[in-house]
Amino acid sequence: MSNKGLIAIIAVFMLSVFAYGCSMLESIPSPGEVMKYPLGKTTLRVGMTKQEVESKWGRPDSVSTIEDKKRWPDPREMWTYNPQTSSIPIDADYLSKTRKLYFDGNYLTDQE
Repeated sequence: MSNKGLIAIIAVFMLSVFAYGCSMLESIPSPGEVMKYPLGKTTLRVGMTKQEVESKWGRPDSVSTIEDKKRWPDPREMWTYNPQTSSIPIDADYLSKTRKLYFDGNYLTDQE
């Protein structure tokens, strides 16, 4: 293989790596998103498993079983995350205020 062929292969490889890297740049948050979510988007969604929640927020401060016949026919498990600091002036998930998560079996069903 000639030097020109090798250079062409390297150039194509470098361009493909650069193009892939540029596509990753689309996920860089805007300044507004950084202000709203300073620790990244750790938003939880209904349907997530307990393991997924723990991987995002860590272990809860307390776990209890609750019964609320008005909301659910069966008992639910409630995870409580206490605020780590009240001085954060923006919503930073459970770091700025107490959050309660409700699970039906292994799945997140509601949050406050």
